[in-house]
Amino acid sequence: MCAKSLDKLKKIQKSHLCNRCGTCVGLSKCKIVFADKTGKYRPVVACEIDEELADTLLEACAGKDFSFPKYTELFYKDTEKFHTYIGPYTQISIGHSTDTEIRSKGASGGIISAVLIYLLESGKIDGVITLGMSKKEPWLTQAMIATSREEIIEAAQSKYIISSVNEILAVSSEFKGRLAYVGLPGQVQSIRKLQAMNHPSVANIEYIFGPFYGNTLHFSSIKSFLKTYKEKDYTQIEKLYFRHGEWPGNMRIELKSGRIIELKKFHANYLIPFHILKNSLYCSDLANEFTDISGGDAWAPVYEERGKGFSMIIGRSVKGQHIIDEMVKKGLLVANPISEDEAIEMHSHGYDLKKRGTFIRIKIRKFFGKSVPDYGYKVEGFTFGRVLMELIISTMFVFLGTSLARWFIERFSPEFVGNIFEKTRTRWKKSTHNIKRNKLN
Repeated sequence: MCAKSLDKLKKIQKSHLCNRCGTCVGLSKCKIVFADKTGKYRPVVACEIDEELADTLLEACAGKDFSFPKYTELFYKDTEKFHTYIGPYTQISIGHSTDTEIRSKGASGGIISAVLIYLLESGKIDGVITLGMSKKEPWLTQAMIATSREEIIEAAQSKYIISSVNEILAVSSEFKGRLAYVGLPGQVQSIRKLQAMNHPSVANIEYIFGPFYGNTLHFSSIKSFLKTYKEKDYTQIEKLYFRHGEWPGNMRIELKSGRIIELKKFHANYLIPFHILKNSLYCSDLANEFTDISGGDAWAPVYEERGKGFSMIIGRSVKGQHIIDEMVKKGLLVANPISEDEAIEMHSHGYDLKKRGTFIRIKIRKFFGKSVPDYGYKVEGFTFGRVLMELIISTMFVFLGTSLARWFIERFSPEFVGNIFEKTRTRWKKSTHNIKRNKLN
């Protein structure tokens, strides 16, 4: 049994099914390690693993399977509303933190940071499992347990390179007190699987929160970005930000030499097709459906033109919505309810990418005899135009992910490439507008 489970786990770790959530690393207590975080960033079995542990790790792995219907029924029995794209929810709102520091330091409206600080300062939790930047290696992300307002704010904002929050489970399970947890969909799904198993490693996790999720990039994106600025040594990075400054923010790198490299967020998006973690293309969860509260940027001209962050806030569980209502009453949050259709329209590009594009890509992967994730449901009935569009996108990702394509793009300045990328992306979105929104609601 152990050999079978371990062999299956190793196959997942070597495939595009592995989302690098870190669960196998955290629960194995260093028997499995991440071998090269600035390279492939894959978990590797370093020591002998017993039968019971191998079975547990395989069962807790959300990369291979995660039944959306099963876990929706298990964790959201009291949640009345549901949409295939949005997931279970109590209320959807647009809002932001009323604390100017929290709002300005967040990726959008500072909602998740505000909620965490409120829970901590009101004594509802004693710490927060979240993702910060490493003190020792500031070019890498690092899971941490924040126990103060300052630490929560320091860990705010999106990190677009591979992260593995769940590798902290060996430490967090020993934490004396109640914890809130913040993670990406694949990481959250693994925590939910462990909760369903009544595993002791997650017994002290009281609340689960998380941001919306589009994609993750390999660390090669940082190396490549530096190369275009004639900087070859990433170990000279002193500070790394992905959404620095006024919303929507800038990618910013501060070097030990004092040099500062900065590029508009939308221009820095040019790195995505060249360095995307392929697992991102097989994740069907845009809005982090298995949290108590999830949040993401409110993408609409009425908000974008103001230069300040606004968040879409989805209260999912009853206890999650209760926190939002409580904070609104106390004047800590602004949260104006919107309809389901408005929410889908606002993130139509993302929902199309995740809820339609993902299932087309899974079919393509399966056609070539590759292993695919099982989500317990399928979205089908795509138009010929939508399938053709996905074939074009998938072909582009294959070509642009090659070393030759990366080498070529590094010959040009990021400002130049970013500007072209943003204009091309805008034209592409306009030309495919009808295809992507056809029957989206």
